[in-house]
Amino acid sequence: MRTKIAIIGGGLSGLYAAYQLEQQGITDYILLEARDQLGGRIMDFTHHSQATTNNFDLGPTWFWPEFQPQLNAIIKTLNLETFAQYEQGNTLVERSHTQVPTAMPGYTHSPTSMRLKGGMGILINALHAKLNNKQIVIGALVKSITQQHDNIEVNFSTSNTANNQVNNQVSVEHVMLALPPRLAVSQITFTPALPSDLLTQWQNTATWMAPHAKYIAVYNKPFWREEELSGSARSSVGPMAEIHDASNPEGQAALFGFIGIPAYGRKRISNEDLITHCRAQLVRLFGAQAATPKADIIKDWAQDPLTATSLDTHAASAHAPAPDITAQNGPWHQNLVGISSEWSVQFPGYVAGAVDAANIGVEHYLKMLKRDL
Repeated sequence: MRTKIAIIGGGLSGLYAAYQLEQQGITDYILLEARDQLGGRIMDFTHHSQATTNNFDLGPTWFWPEFQPQLNAIIKTLNLETFAQYEQGNTLVERSHTQVPTAMPGYTHSPTSMRLKGGMGILINALHAKLNNKQIVIGALVKSITQQHDNIEVNFSTSNTANNQVNNQVSVEHVMLALPPRLAVSQITFTPALPSDLLTQWQNTATWMAPHAKYIAVYNKPFWREEELSGSARSSVGPMAEIHDASNPEGQAALFGFIGIPAYGRKRISNEDLITHCRAQLVRLFGAQAATPKADIIKDWAQDPLTATSLDTHAASAHAPAPDITAQNGPWHQNLVGISSEWSVQFPGYVAGAVDAANIGVEHYLKMLKRDL
């Protein structure tokens, strides 16, 4: 198989890069996604009630239109509905096992944290629906990228109907890496090798969310609001360190929390035990109604091999600065470009960063085309 461009990764950055290419009349690309679904770190937990289907974000949840105008413009172009994060009422603070949680006056974030109706996955679905090119392969794990005589060969594996691994190859002129830099150099063999300084940069760029785990509990109604609680909580006890209201405006209610136990500690705890402790914490905070969610789930991103590597054991305290998107010289100069969120200088690690980095990657390709004319 031969095409112009290989986009490796079908999360937001990969899909937006494909969308941007098609806006320029370029459809000669293939998009390879290792998971069996598109979205990358934008991932839903779907719960079906009698009346509705409800999606809850296992990955990123919020965006901020005031200082992320590019992302906001895309959301408006795709006619996606938004709503503000619920923050009315008191915030609970849990300081120790021996103290009753304290209700503190809540506060509203400024700028307002916004969410998408239907979950962040709606953005993925809408972008995918806009694409004309159907050369999108899911379950395609890229193993090596080899450059020889101005030709780049991308080797990837897929599963056949018997669940056997099948090796595939596509020849391209340009590669866009729409997966985190650390994951790219961990999973993919580059021949010739990447320049040592670039390799070090990419290895040292922490993957946002990779060390984290998120718990979601679904309920029929947001009963905490009846007690003038916002659903927000902070805890020094755990297992969740930070909790928020994850309710849908027209659908089921939910609470979600970030697990405060480090990734290396979570390996020693089964998901079942951790869920039991999370439920008990919600009861301590919000009362007996929290004991029996309609459904609950933990997504441990540190245990996801298509997100995290062995280097992602410790949570970063801040979003990592963006590394170089391409080699400064040598055989990989210009024709191998990083476009995932971590490569965004303005919003590294954020949803808006995926859009920003993809846009920069496409602009880079278009400039290269003009130079070659």
